[in-house]
Amino acid sequence: MLTALRIRNLAIVESLDATFEPGLTVVTGETGAGKSILVHALQLVLGGRAHPELVRAGADRGEVEALLDLRDDPEARAMLRAMDLPADDEVVLRRTLQGGRSRATVNGSLATAAQLQRIGRAVCDITSQHEHHSLSDPATHLSTLDGWIARPELVAEVKRTYEEAASARSRLLDLRARAADRADRCDLLRFQLAELRRLDPSPGELEELEALVARSRNAGRLLETGRRAEAALVGRDRSIAAELARLEADLRQASHLDPALAPLASQVGGARLELEDAGREIGGWVGRLDVDPEQASRAEERLAALRRVARRHGSLDEAMAWRRSAEEELAQLEEAELHLDRLERELREALEAAGRAARELSEMRRQRAAALGSAIGEELAELGMGGAEVRVEVEELAAEDGDLTIGGARLTATGLDRVELLVSPNPGEPPRPLHRIASGGELSRSLLATKRVLAGLGPVGTYVFDEVDTGVGGAVAEAIGRKLHEVSRHHQVICVTHQPQIAAFGHHHLHVSKAVVEGRTHSRLTRLDDPARIEELARMLGGRKVSDAAREAARVLLREGSGSAPSPA
Repeated sequence: MLTALRIRNLAIVESLDATFEPGLTVVTGETGAGKSILVHALQLVLGGRAHPELVRAGADRGEVEALLDLRDDPEARAMLRAMDLPADDEVVLRRTLQGGRSRATVNGSLATAAQLQRIGRAVCDITSQHEHHSLSDPATHLSTLDGWIARPELVAEVKRTYEEAASARSRLLDLRARAADRADRCDLLRFQLAELRRLDPSPGELEELEALVARSRNAGRLLETGRRAEAALVGRDRSIAAELARLEADLRQASHLDPALAPLASQVGGARLELEDAGREIGGWVGRLDVDPEQASRAEERLAALRRVARRHGSLDEAMAWRRSAEEELAQLEEAELHLDRLERELREALEAAGRAARELSEMRRQRAAALGSAIGEELAELGMGGAEVRVEVEELAAEDGDLTIGGARLTATGLDRVELLVSPNPGEPPRPLHRIASGGELSRSLLATKRVLAGLGPVGTYVFDEVDTGVGGAVAEAIGRKLHEVSRHHQVICVTHQPQIAAFGHHHLHVSKAVVEGRTHSRLTRLDDPARIEELARMLGGRKVSDAAREAARVLLREGSGSAPSPA
């Protein structure tokens, strides 16, 4: 919902601040006062084209800010997050024009005009003679009809089954593409696997071989060191162990004279025993240090081979991991025919499920399309277009090469159909797309009628009308006001109008006026209370000279308009 709009140096507006509330807000004022500038400013801040001439003469830049309340719009917040933009409950959009260029931000973060347009389409629908959004875009008409049908679970089922079918086809096409050069790929994998299969390394083997080769290369030095250590510890008459044994005996003999030496003698004895154990261990190690030159040569060759493999893959562990994945791929390719049969069966089953859901939805669309067209036509009749004919056209999507198809029609996530609302404003004229209706008033009323029928269904929170009263008056204007009032029960509605019969239905009334100050025209915005509304409605009814009769007529209009529906929650 739009809660505030701030305009600086745009057209004849030097500075203008407007606040908006739920319900129907009407904007009135004399011709040329700047009413439509509010709409142009909103279009600009929602990603519309930035024309340099919009900047107020004499100003170096123009700026528009819009404050949006998205607390009740989780879809809009999710969309902002998807665009990596701040997605708070309140969002400030800013668009600045300067030197022929524009700059946009969302809550202070830089954004593109395209991003502003996406936000605008999600939160605000503007209709005027020169600018209209969602309902005049045929791409939205399918969801419009689906909202009228009110079977969201079926729409979701079509989307789910389509995605399953698309996924099955993607897997099948991928396997077919790989199977097309299966023989070459199999030969390559077998060649790359041959060395790893021959070597068949095991975890930690590289480190073990490096230790074994290091021992083999230094066997003589190791043997000499071991023998010398064994001899020094236990292998000769005056070995370290023998000397410690004699020293231990002397200390124990002396402990008879001084008992304090007894624990020291035990310590020396313990050291002797440990050194004797170490000497025997070293002797056993020397006895086992039997280097087989042939075995050492084989170990060196294997170590070199494993190191080559490790360098090629980054490490031996990565080489073994690649071997596992390559063997899995090779097995898949070798059994491609079996996998192809399975994936083809999965695709057939997924298409059958998607086809059932899509055909059911298509049938419902065709059944309900005429009812939707009639309902919009009835609304148009009340809006002074009694001869208008509305047709909701449902056609199968044409299939192209590579599309998923059901019975020759292209299958998409929304089903098998394209939908378009066609309107014939006058008897005898062929129905035309909404965006090709020439009259701004007819277009605006067509969109109003559609929104009235679909009130409460659409995701857009704010509707803005700037041309809805073109070429009408009296009873038709009153009917338009009533419809706007009814739509505002479900959506925020802002309407720029010249008709007092429409303005009387507003929950809130903004008045735009202009004044010349020091030779410059300034536009001003005022929120009217009930007495001021009576004066404004009387002016709209009777012209510049307001009579008591005009005031009384204004009171009647305001009373009837305010009493036509309850105030918004």
